[in-house]
Amino acid sequence: MIKPVPHVGAMGAYALADLGGVETISLAQNESAFPASPAAIAAGQAAMSDLPLYPDPEWPDLRAAIAETHGLEPDLILCGAGSMELIGCLIRAYAGPGDRVLGTDYGYAFVSSAAAQVQADYVKAHEVDLTVSVDDILATVAPETRIVFVCNPGNPTGTLIPNAEIIRLREALPDDVMLVVDQAYAEFSDAGYDPAEIFALVSRGDTVVMRTLSKAYGLAGARVGWGYFPAEIAGEVRKLLNPNNVSIPSQAAAAAAVRDQAHMKDVVAKTAIIRDRFAEECRAIGLQVPQSHTNFVLLRFASTEQAQAADQALRSENLLMRGMGGYGLSDCLRATICAEEIMDRARDILKGVLT
Repeated sequence: MIKPVPHVGAMGAYALADLGGVETISLAQNESAFPASPAAIAAGQAAMSDLPLYPDPEWPDLRAAIAETHGLEPDLILCGAGSMELIGCLIRAYAGPGDRVLGTDYGYAFVSSAAAQVQADYVKAHEVDLTVSVDDILATVAPETRIVFVCNPGNPTGTLIPNAEIIRLREALPDDVMLVVDQAYAEFSDAGYDPAEIFALVSRGDTVVMRTLSKAYGLAGARVGWGYFPAEIAGEVRKLLNPNNVSIPSQAAAAAAVRDQAHMKDVVAKTAIIRDRFAEECRAIGLQVPQSHTNFVLLRFASTEQAQAADQALRSENLLMRGMGGYGLSDCLRATICAEEIMDRARDILKGVLT
């Protein structure tokens, strides 16, 4: 029998969401409740005629669109097949056996998998009230720590810490520790927190900022993420990226989507209205729901058993939320915001379980 290398054989596969059956409506994937920009769809369709060609490995138009929108240097932008590819390559470039990658209690779970792939130790700092704690991160840093990952806004909590706290963390970390700020849901909080403050940290040479087009831009199926990197770090990560990683239609759709800021902001605003109403209604029936700055809400039940009962009741009506047992939150379900009528159905089912 042919065996894998020991550390891969000992790993578990990355846990994806249970999508249920063909009749199931999923509230488990944090996908957009609304379609992508019509301009993005048209651009992606038009680019289909170029499918006999390989994608441009420099992503020129997409880089330009991102740089124009955010006031960034295009040469410091790397694009990936979702931010997962960029995160995996970054960890492979800067961590290995004996090193530590530091996250938080409820940070993005893929970081742990990526650390295991290179035999680095993944360590979690404590969160306070389901919210990242800079003091607890700093208290957990050790001489072996190479990278610190902060998901802000958080997933699966939806909570947010101010930019000032991210800046305080960066200033207090050792110079030889890289800070990665994962902002997959940042478009849902950009209006209240100046994104330029976080992008500016990249000029220090020790900080990376990650974003994605899967959420607010509605392009999860296109698999497009991007990051803003110091030049030296970008050069090392680039060695590990698939050189043709983002398809021609995906590049075209993503560039058009980024340029259509009006559509994206409209999606964010409409999502927030449905989210906040659903969250308030869930609080009214007895659930704990932290304020969310994303396109989902975390629902905390009185017990694990009650959460499981709610999960079964939803499934019986072909609705599926994401169980949070893998995060140590077995008394919670995470609900992606969908169309209003779907959220109303979910609320009524939950009310029936609780009453």
